[in-house]
Amino acid sequence: MQNTGDINGRVADAPSGNWVYRILPPAFWPYAQLARWDRPIGWQLLMWPCLWSAALAANAAVAAGQAPPGFLLIYHLVLYFIGAVAMRGAGCTYNDLVDHEIDMEVARTRSRPLPSGRVTRWQAKVFIALQALVGLLVLLQFNWFAVVLGVLSLAVVALYPFAKRFTDWPQFFLGLAFSWGALMGWAGLFGSLSLAPIVLYAAAILWTIGYDTIYAHQDKEDDELIGVRSTARLFGDNTRLWLIGLYGASLVLMLLSFALAGAGWLSYFGLLVAGGMFAFQIAVLDINDAQQCLALFKSNSKVGLIIFAGLFLSFLFLAP
Repeated sequence: MQNTGDINGRVADAPSGNWVYRILPPAFWPYAQLARWDRPIGWQLLMWPCLWSAALAANAAVAAGQAPPGFLLIYHLVLYFIGAVAMRGAGCTYNDLVDHEIDMEVARTRSRPLPSGRVTRWQAKVFIALQALVGLLVLLQFNWFAVVLGVLSLAVVALYPFAKRFTDWPQFFLGLAFSWGALMGWAGLFGSLSLAPIVLYAAAILWTIGYDTIYAHQDKEDDELIGVRSTARLFGDNTRLWLIGLYGASLVLMLLSFALAGAGWLSYFGLLVAGGMFAFQIAVLDINDAQQCLALFKSNSKVGLIIFAGLFLSFLFLAP
């Protein structure tokens, strides 16, 4: 396999000073790059809906007069962190396998391990299996309802890499996959679902469409040349208006979800701060500035943290 686009063993769209390159031996770098360990934003955005849902469920349990699930909540948060890193890595590796030829045509992705020839397809498949095994071990720590729910998510994950080939809304399919944790956190605690986590799931999907549209504006020229579809291309110069609708509806749905669960007042304060951060993204967005689009996309991890902090602190204040 020909080696192309290799930048001293690094990739073009990740910081070269990342811990991966300081700590891991160079032989491990391609696998860390496949799993995107050098770009933590992905597992963070996958993790936040899980943590929101778990903290929301804890709020609901206390509001219903049940014993505060303090230790269990902390244990679940740790599991969701491990699971998010493992499954995001497996998903990215699978996505790179599906997009191998496309990545060779896009300047930003040409230096990734598969198109650059530093990893074979067989090696990537073995790496997927190892990461999926870690994810399975994490999933088996939960009740059987949550286990079945987690397995069902694989159908959406498998479909997502192909979405850009048949729809202008691949970000919607990403939202279906990345927001699944909004169901899992609640199911992990209660062993069932209710309207509150379902509404939270819908809110997280809209949030994902919004931030990934910003991200996709980095590649819109290359995407147009090779026929890859995206909401960035679909929305075009109207992206700001779409973001107002997407982010606004997401906040309204989160507000409804929190109310349905009986969340404490601090959770609403977290939403207020998150709304201000959304407004900032929309106000300053320049869809033709790829570097700024990446920075605004990454800022959504702070949005996720703020929303989680509000829910977690609400639980602490609600617990007797």
